[in-house]
Amino acid sequence: MVCQGPAQGASRRLSYWQWGAPDAARVVLCVHGLTRQGRDFDVLAQALLAAADGPLRVICPDMAGRGASDRLPDPQHYQVPTYVADTLQLLAHLHRESPLTVLDWVGTSMGGLIGMLLCGTPDLPLPVPVRRLVINDIGPTMDWQALQRIGTYVGQVGRFETEEQAAQVLGQLSVGFGPHTPEQWMALSRPMLRALPEGGFTLHYDPAIGLPFRAVTEEDARKGEGALWQVWDRISAQTLLLRGAQSDLLSSATAQAMTQRGPRARLLEFSGVGHAPTLVSPQQHDPVVAFLLA
Repeated sequence: MVCQGPAQGASRRLSYWQWGAPDAARVVLCVHGLTRQGRDFDVLAQALLAAADGPLRVICPDMAGRGASDRLPDPQHYQVPTYVADTLQLLAHLHRESPLTVLDWVGTSMGGLIGMLLCGTPDLPLPVPVRRLVINDIGPTMDWQALQRIGTYVGQVGRFETEEQAAQVLGQLSVGFGPHTPEQWMALSRPMLRALPEGGFTLHYDPAIGLPFRAVTEEDARKGEGALWQVWDRISAQTLLLRGAQSDLLSSATAQAMTQRGPRARLLEFSGVGHAPTLVSPQQHDPVVAFLLA
């Protein structure tokens, strides 16, 4: 689809992956993390469609600068408010194609922040309110050391001779994702790659997404924390909070606080996993499917 902004009058391509019935009035929107892309949700999308008792459409966008979506001319716009505005345009586009009556949200890390803002900001022009919200390993309070860790690699897209080499490097960076079979890991890694004209591969995203991320100071993060808790307290959607038991970004204390205020999320933790659960194994995606299709 064509997306307007963030620069006045600018237009660009926002791509998304669609699963299921294109005219289904029931939609699940799945939004990825900072350096990821929409194909992260292939397994979850298929599990949802297999269990659904009626028409269902699963939409998995590549946010700006990722996957098949266009890059932004000004990297300073690679921030959550831009992604919120883009998502509103995507939802309006989907609603024009076939009117939505039920809207659910799954957001991993950055995608969870976008979902929180959409659900907890009054008067945004959503076609319908978000009914059920799944937040995957993110919260209003984020550990500063974890943000610094992410900052050490975001924007380092590299060059790889083979897909196997790339998957190995991605595996080293993504230890927090927990154990996967070689087949599962290659399925997660292959969409992360873009073939180079001269041969070999690089990562799919614009390296410039790292610039505004690394510009955030600890003081900035603490100021934003209070505003995010206010957003959380305004959410009324039924909410499921997922946490990797070894997550360094979402602490156990923050997760517990998220169950006691705002939407009073139901918390589900996965052992042997850090930041963030990939929702590939049945142990992880089955509870999400059950929650969304209830």
